[in-house]
Amino acid sequence: MIHSNKTNFFFPHIFTSSPKIFLKTIALVSYTILYIILISCNELRQETPQSTSTGCPQKYPGMQCIPAGEFIRGSNTYEADEKPETKIYISEFHIDFNEVTNEEINKCYASGKCKDCLKTKKCTYIGPKYGKPYLGPTQPAAGIPWYTARDYCEFVGKRLPTESEWEKAARGTTGNLFPWGNEWATCERAIIEDEEGRKGCAPKKIDPPRLMPTMPIGSRPAGVYGLYDMAGNSWEWVNDWYSPYSTCGEACFGKDPKGICNGEETCNKSKHKVLKSGSWWWPATYARGSKRRHNDPGYKEEYHHFGFRCAKDTEI
Repeated sequence: MIHSNKTNFFFPHIFTSSPKIFLKTIALVSYTILYIILISCNELRQETPQSTSTGCPQKYPGMQCIPAGEFIRGSNTYEADEKPETKIYISEFHIDFNEVTNEEINKCYASGKCKDCLKTKKCTYIGPKYGKPYLGPTQPAAGIPWYTARDYCEFVGKRLPTESEWEKAARGTTGNLFPWGNEWATCERAIIEDEEGRKGCAPKKIDPPRLMPTMPIGSRPAGVYGLYDMAGNSWEWVNDWYSPYSTCGEACFGKDPKGICNGEETCNKSKHKVLKSGSWWWPATYARGSKRRHNDPGYKEEYHHFGFRCAKDTEI
């Protein structure tokens, strides 16, 4: 019988190497296999979003109905721009169960839309600067300028949520810190950076940190209203121009507030748009529902961390 030497080209090399190299190789292979299993299992979960009754009927596929009523917005405990904690009335609306994925936004790119800001020079790039680990079909779209987020929502017949709409959908009506309640965020509940510095709740801390990417949407249990990833995974653009509530005036209070400049296309009182939810890159405190981040809608390098989800008015 003839035995081929070709089939054993890999393993003899490992076993004849130093014990240190052998252990490093086994650890790397084990980490890779574990990560592939996690990604595969999470992708299987996305076929059917959780449908949680909210007291108003779901009218649009892939979207949850958020009932009309008051909720507690902001916080008197944390950062200055979250003050004052106050009751806001929000009319019934719908919001996506999940963050928009690479697979979904690629359809908009393929149509020739969602990249107009490059032509108008309102944005400097589109897409994640960390490359392939962030491009899985069910991972949240990243590296998204605010203009592209807006254009995508319009492309699918929707719009960006206002900050107050988003916050109600994330926290519920009673002012909870997180979508699940007031227990602090952990890797069991959200895709964040944990206390050991593992970004995206990676099985192991590795260097460089960008190799610890986002996870497929819905990798953690749904929160209030049955929505996924309202804390962590990807920062989410909303429609509002940024302003501290204390200086915003009536535009940030009352019924269905749209923020300073009333959500218009341009605003001479602000140069930044608001982001919510925290992300895989940042620790638990950034994932609080009242946390407010703000950024230039198209020019700053930091927006390679940013994604979004869409909302829609309920048609009567």
